[in-house]
Amino acid sequence: MSLNNRPNPRHGTLSLTARLTILSTLATTGVLLFAIIFQFLALVNDLDFEDNDFIIEKIRVIEGIINRYPDATSHLEQEVHWEGAMREDTRYLVRIIDNRGDVVMETERMDRIAPPGVFPRPAKDTHAIGRGKKITGPKHRVYLVNSAWAGSENRTSSRLIQMALDVTEEEALVDGYKQKMGFVFLAGLCLSAALSAVVMRRGLRPLAELTDAADRIDVTTLNERIDSRVWPRELARFAAAFDGMLNRLQNSFDRLADSSANLAHEIRTPINILRGEAEVALSRSRSVDEYRRIIESSLEEYERLSRLIDNILFLARTEQQIEPVPMDAGRELALLRDYYGTLAEEKGITISCTGGGSIVADPVLFQRAVGNLLSNAIRYTHDGGAITVALTRDDAGAARITITDTGIGIAPDELARVFDRFFRSSDARSTNPQGTGLGLAIVQSIMELHQGSVSIESEPGRGTSVTLIFPQG
Repeated sequence: MSLNNRPNPRHGTLSLTARLTILSTLATTGVLLFAIIFQFLALVNDLDFEDNDFIIEKIRVIEGIINRYPDATSHLEQEVHWEGAMREDTRYLVRIIDNRGDVVMETERMDRIAPPGVFPRPAKDTHAIGRGKKITGPKHRVYLVNSAWAGSENRTSSRLIQMALDVTEEEALVDGYKQKMGFVFLAGLCLSAALSAVVMRRGLRPLAELTDAADRIDVTTLNERIDSRVWPRELARFAAAFDGMLNRLQNSFDRLADSSANLAHEIRTPINILRGEAEVALSRSRSVDEYRRIIESSLEEYERLSRLIDNILFLARTEQQIEPVPMDAGRELALLRDYYGTLAEEKGITISCTGGGSIVADPVLFQRAVGNLLSNAIRYTHDGGAITVALTRDDAGAARITITDTGIGIAPDELARVFDRFFRSSDARSTNPQGTGLGLAIVQSIMELHQGSVSIESEPGRGTSVTLIFPQG
């Protein structure tokens, strides 16, 4: 038997390193994408705000010139024809229209770049100007256009001011920034994936080492433990739990080995007896009475083997179904006392029962559990001793059935193993060689089927007390 026959990881499943790398890369991509989009929108909004603010300020300046010099056009002509065209950083075009729709003045080539019809609906005055709109002019240059009335719209002296600002450079700046951000995003994505893979491999290295340490343990090295070195906090708990499992597994292997040895011993003894009796019977001719005694002795060994096999089969049915029903426990205990009373009387042992009431249990299994305890008590109690069976209830309403004898008792170092299969104390073996060591194991199995428990107290030379606890039904 080996513990190293472990299945290989299924093909097509991602490793933990790959999963964590993907998740980390996705998280980093989300953060990077958010930062890039936020910066890009902030840049676009800032440029758009500055351009619109520039147009509004210029329209208000022209409105001021019109109001200050209503009859002179020299200042207005300087602003319309020269000011905007001569600036290097911001080039703008202006058109002045009277309230009849006639163009009073406009910057050169403005009729080809921004005809009056492409402008948005003008604001009623310069204090209500909204955001302008962008148009594409000749040679693919981009202009931000807006308009507003200077003075009341219905007055004869009012003028409509239309302004177009060349924002081609800002648009090129935005496009260039967009390309750079795209490059930064792709580079960041690749760098994040590579760094995540390296970090995850280093971070999960203790897990791989832990797996290797666990993989080296097989049935021949069950005494080794993986918690002997310092692990990260997250793995230390797993290592401790794994070592706990190894402890339980090693105990199970040890008990299985002991049970196998005991089972072989229990089976070998009656078979050797049967074989010896058969050889003796065949060694020479014998009388009918001698053959009868040999056959009767053989029958006892057959019955012993049959009981042993029945007990082993019962313990093997770990998931057998039980049928608990309400039952009169006092009456059942009285029937068991009467049944075992005859056997007890042969040794001068008295059996007394106290208490009563109803419990919920499987009647057949209840009789077998209590019967096993009474049979053990009679078997290991000296002649003239006493056995008491007491039925009480604890504060939680659970039924407690305690069988106490005045027998040989059990040594403290053997008491912890009395529920192991085939285990028998040294005193029990010498007192009753015919026992199998399965009685208490069966009792424990029955109590586990009832979701109850069994406990034992004993003192060598003074007796043993076994308590069955049936939970409240």
